[in-house]
Amino acid sequence: MIITRRRLLQATAALPLAAPALSLLSAPAFAAAKIQRLVTPGGIEAWFVQDATVPLVAMEYAFIGGSAQDPATKAGTASFTGNMLDEGAADLDSNAFHERLERRAIEMNFSTSRDYLRGSLRMLKGDSNEAFGLLRLSLTAARFDAEALERIRAQMLSSARRESTNPGSIAGRRFWEQAYGTHPYARPTNGTLESLPTIEAADLRAYAKRVLAKDTLKVAVVGDIDATALGKLLDSTFGALPAKADLVAVADVQATKPPRHTSVILDVPQTAINFGGPGIARHDPDFMAAYIGNYILGGGTLSSRLYTEVREKRGLAYSVSTSLVWMRNSSLFAGATATRGDKAAETLEVITGEVARMGNDGPTQKELDEAKSYLKGSQMLALDTSSKIAGALVQYQIDNLGIDYIERRNAIVDAVTLDDARRAARRLWGQGLLSVSVGRASQADAAPATAPKAN
Repeated sequence: MIITRRRLLQATAALPLAAPALSLLSAPAFAAAKIQRLVTPGGIEAWFVQDATVPLVAMEYAFIGGSAQDPATKAGTASFTGNMLDEGAADLDSNAFHERLERRAIEMNFSTSRDYLRGSLRMLKGDSNEAFGLLRLSLTAARFDAEALERIRAQMLSSARRESTNPGSIAGRRFWEQAYGTHPYARPTNGTLESLPTIEAADLRAYAKRVLAKDTLKVAVVGDIDATALGKLLDSTFGALPAKADLVAVADVQATKPPRHTSVILDVPQTAINFGGPGIARHDPDFMAAYIGNYILGGGTLSSRLYTEVREKRGLAYSVSTSLVWMRNSSLFAGATATRGDKAAETLEVITGEVARMGNDGPTQKELDEAKSYLKGSQMLALDTSSKIAGALVQYQIDNLGIDYIERRNAIVDAVTLDDARRAARRLWGQGLLSVSVGRASQADAAPATAPKAN
């Protein structure tokens, strides 16, 4: 669940033919490319793929932080900080800063999750010095000016107002609250109508000072640049950051044990349903078996069991999907759908039954073989731009998977046996569901609180 803020740069209109092509580093090219571990003279470590196919450089990076580091009464501080980092720095106010970005079609974005503040930077090769220089200013000398702060606050409050009446947003927020109670993971990443007005520039400066530090930094760069030039840019960009972050300790936590159902009455035509339960950690030996099982249950969209039972057979919802969510201190299995108010109880009953069936019996050998084939083939096809490749390499670092993970992944998938998949299924889906429904009262009172027996 990541809140992303992107700007459409007007200057890209000057490159209608060239700009789209510049984002591409094809999957075959990436497969053949060597991922290098670069350590700069200043001690900044980065994973790096040098590719001169097009004159583009893309960088993705992350700091440990995110909404888990928000003050308890000021949810949204991390997101607010990320939204302000490109709103002026040093002697450049917001307008001047964005004029510099737009003049060279430099793309600079920030996003926050529960555990990380992440950033991305993309530019033409010839504009690397300008792009990295502007990023250095945003990370080390952000202004947090009053005009920009109130403008961004107004935008975030507007979004929060929309979410306060949107059934899907309400269901998502209540699901996290149900799963994590008073733990920091329960806080809305993008803040609330109550918390956002209380956040001031001093809070944003304090957050940036605590979180933006070299010891938690993960960096990946893909593009047309050599190691020597990149090392100098990385040192100039990140070298002035504090050596160590000053983070608040976040306790390990397991999601609330299911089954449990929460209903929220809202007079809307469609009822939103979020469901899930405790997950499996990324470093757990059963993770890949669980990942494959999730694809079979609800991650494969058109081919999944839930899609077949909920949409194709019964026409209860347009879509239904599930995913595994892993964080630094916990993990979840999570899913969502939406349906007519008078069909919500039936929809949740079908979902609960399919989850129970997967927990009891696991996948079939045929389902396992087909899922493994798809997951092996689709990985490289998903890495179709330099930015996506850099993002994946940062995630591999975050997950401590090793620089050769992309080479080992298919063998890890192949090694999953039917017994492995069934064991992981029992762990994930054998306990019932946490669920939240947001809609009219007629369905909320009828929603099942416990899992029915599998057919």
